[in-house]
Amino acid sequence: MCYRLFRYSLRLVTIQRYDTVQKKNQTLRIALAQLNVCVGDVQANLQQVQAAIQHAQAQHADLIVFPELVLAGYPPEDLLFRPDFLAQMQTTVISLAQQVQGITAIVGVPLLRDGVLRNMACVLRDGAVIAEYAKQCLPNYRVFDEKRYFTPGTQSLVIEVAGVNVGLLICEDIWEDAPAQAAVAAGAQVLCVLNASPFSDDKQAQRTALLQRQAISNQCAIAYVNLVGGQDELVFDGDSMLVDAAGNIGFRAEAFVDGVFVEEWGVDAGKATFIEPSLATIPLIYKALTTGIRDYVRKNGFSRVLLGLSGGIDSALVLALAVDALGAENVEAVMMPFHYTSGMSLEDAQQQAAWLGVRYRNLPIASVYDEFMQVLTPEFAGKPVDVTEQNLQARIRGVLLMSLSNKLGGLLLSTSNKSESAVGYATLYGDMAGAFSPLKDVYKMQVYALAQYRNTLGMAIPLRVIERPPSAELAPGQVDQDSLPPYEVLDAILQRFIEGDEALDAIIAAGFDAVTVRRVVNLVLLSEYKRRQAAPGVRISGRGFGKDWRYPITSAWRKNLPFKIP
Repeated sequence: MCYRLFRYSLRLVTIQRYDTVQKKNQTLRIALAQLNVCVGDVQANLQQVQAAIQHAQAQHADLIVFPELVLAGYPPEDLLFRPDFLAQMQTTVISLAQQVQGITAIVGVPLLRDGVLRNMACVLRDGAVIAEYAKQCLPNYRVFDEKRYFTPGTQSLVIEVAGVNVGLLICEDIWEDAPAQAAVAAGAQVLCVLNASPFSDDKQAQRTALLQRQAISNQCAIAYVNLVGGQDELVFDGDSMLVDAAGNIGFRAEAFVDGVFVEEWGVDAGKATFIEPSLATIPLIYKALTTGIRDYVRKNGFSRVLLGLSGGIDSALVLALAVDALGAENVEAVMMPFHYTSGMSLEDAQQQAAWLGVRYRNLPIASVYDEFMQVLTPEFAGKPVDVTEQNLQARIRGVLLMSLSNKLGGLLLSTSNKSESAVGYATLYGDMAGAFSPLKDVYKMQVYALAQYRNTLGMAIPLRVIERPPSAELAPGQVDQDSLPPYEVLDAILQRFIEGDEALDAIIAAGFDAVTVRRVVNLVLLSEYKRRQAAPGVRISGRGFGKDWRYPITSAWRKNLPFKIP
């Protein structure tokens, strides 16, 4: 684990009831434990928490704050229905508390209380759990469904640490006004907010505005602690921070870096230097993708990956991401050329593999395709050649890749992007095959931007791959734009329909061609059956194709849209 160290000394005072505390000191020295944990890996999570507390103690810390549900991992989902899992949570937090001496620790954990399950923040001190706070606002939108599991709390909690009155909140509580206001009314000078807040491309800006607004409106400092790392499709960016009562950001942890960050912190309104997020949007997304790949692979017990490298931009970007996430020695690229594969694709794929130092295989599929067609031709008698033959090429490649994955023990990465997935421009059981899809929530125009960005760090993707028209190369002279609108147009329509939930007439009124809009929306709705069978992938937008996209597969709603669909 990586630790960032700050020198300071702290002292500890006794907890008081929140309704009797009085405002005292205006300085707090605090440790923010921005950890990367795994759902259900309770012993490993506990060891991380113990190590963080020991580190903070070695630095003479008085207070260390952990993320939401840090002992369970987030989100634990239906593990929360298991009595054995909940019993483990109870025994784990008691065991941890017994080890806490000379420091106050605030730890997130799910616990049964009064016969109901609550999302809790436990205050540990002097070998015991001395106070508990239950999350009051339970999110039930997008990727969150906490009302399925938890009962909300109703009471504020303010404790005293080092002469500072500290109120407790958990994640969604800070997005609503009432919990913060109640804690401040009870005497809080600082709000410690435990979070499991997933990354999206606009989340850091949202967080910054929210925390500054809450700090200023409540005249109260905020210590915001967030998880970091990948968990299935979610990826957490950390972005833990300290905000004083005037809304100044005095400290901001580096995104996607785990560690225990310790600061001597003046909680009153002051003149602290405002610290902006250190990464622009595209570099931050790149970090999110590499983090998501690394954690999905390693937390599921794998170390190696492979992928089909076509000479196109999507697989080229996935290869670069995989190498940056796992190291070249753990990545293998497989080129599977057919009659329609261009010499340029072969050259560029081999060049990229050499640049990045990965193992490269070339497995031509023409003879395999011929064998399939020998069997199928009598069955296809009288039928014209169509997309079936194109899909067969993709499915042969999928079979070969899955066979290599099984035999060699590497996790297969699929390479479809969000634009293609949205309109069904991918082959089920073909190029959609794989265990994880890094670009699942990345639009095509973002793919180009990410590829260009990666090359600024060192050449990793041949320029021809970025500059030439994209093609699946499943038919002679085929390019994507033969059957799809230009990607800049397609992406703009998709963003309005998917993230914005805009109606067709609103999208058309924004200046998009009506026939194009109708066709794109029709394709999105028709392709839901494919997306349900797609591999999980990193969520980077406000609405990815996963838990926060729940359209029915069987639906006639598209027939009732306000415009006739061609």
